[in-house]
Amino acid sequence: MRSRQVRILIAAVLGSAAQLCAQTQSVPEANPARPTVATPATLTPVGYLQFESGVLYADGSPGFSIQFSINQVMKLTVTPRLQFLGMFGPLANTHRAAGGIGDGNQPGGIAAGVQGVVFPGNGAKPTISLSYAHTLYAGSAPDIDIGSFDQSATFLWSEDLGGFHFDVNGIFNQQSEGNVRRGQFGQTVSISHPLGPFTIAGELWHFTQPLTRGNAVGNLWALSYAVRKNLVIDAGFNRGLTSSSTQWEGFGGFTYLLPHRLWRSRAAD
Repeated sequence: MRSRQVRILIAAVLGSAAQLCAQTQSVPEANPARPTVATPATLTPVGYLQFESGVLYADGSPGFSIQFSINQVMKLTVTPRLQFLGMFGPLANTHRAAGGIGDGNQPGGIAAGVQGVVFPGNGAKPTISLSYAHTLYAGSAPDIDIGSFDQSATFLWSEDLGGFHFDVNGIFNQQSEGNVRRGQFGQTVSISHPLGPFTIAGELWHFTQPLTRGNAVGNLWALSYAVRKNLVIDAGFNRGLTSSSTQWEGFGGFTYLLPHRLWRSRAAD
């Protein structure tokens, strides 16, 4: 009798493990955009909510001495060609070189946007997308060298060549200060290469600074590790290359794709 109970228990455990394994295998892969400045032209899996969360340490920016901030991006793809975005800066802790107004904890901005695939691709065939975002709340935390936008439009190109993945963005922002409004232009090229569960990425980026007539340029390096298909952790640093750029930035965070679809799958997806 006891051996029969043991066999039933073992069968139940093995059945649960097999069910859990099947559920894990059925979860699609996350599609991280962080921690690079560039955003991939490809979208997240349809129907799955993706979170991209991180912290940023900035040292030696024109507007402050040191800043520690939290950032959060939420993505939801509703069709194979359409994705909605939510971008949040819940908190930034800022210190100026001589102290004074603006030090301490302050909220960042909130923005919402949409990204659409114009030409879908795969592998060496590039994916080309366009995106638009609008700031809903500007926040009061000081900006880093790139600054913040009132509205933003981005051209996105992603492609795989020779074992390397390329993300190229052309960015067009509207910035304002009081009654003054200016156009900002940015370009960024990110190249990444997988090494087993790890991915190493290098990036060179440039943004004009229309309100101060400068140019922010940086060189970014990052390492990501896929804990699971739907969970990727990352860390890295950025070095500013001009006097009006933030001199050093360090960052870390994760991308997590919720393992359950928000609605039933359809053949059209």
